[in-house]
Amino acid sequence: MGSAGNDGGAERLTALPGGPEPVSTETATRLRKRSVTIAGHRTSVSLEQAFWEALKDIAAADGTSINALVAGIDADRSGNLSSGLRVYVLGRLRDQLGIAGTSPDGAGGGGSSASEAPGSG
Repeated sequence: MGSAGNDGGAERLTALPGGPEPVSTETATRLRKRSVTIAGHRTSVSLEQAFWEALKDIAAADGTSINALVAGIDADRSGNLSSGLRVYVLGRLRDQLGIAGTSPDGAGGGGSSASEAPGSG
């Protein structure tokens, strides 16, 4: 009853983008609920730990707070906030790697707007 790719229970490590040390896959994929403030209102967002770490890194690189980054993404998104945040992080990673694909606003195309601060265009 083994499954393909079963590593006998050994913990896999996943490097977070921009993170100094890899974390276990279990830790990186565990949902974390955090409160953020958007337009003066507190709201809860559930994301995997890896995405919270990536948002923290992006905010630091952009010289802004996580709340400001999330508020900008919220203003430009369609669909739910958690999905919008994941798509934004993916777009930033793809831009960093020079890969054309989904832009942070979900419109597709080259994604060149991902490196701009949300809400700036």
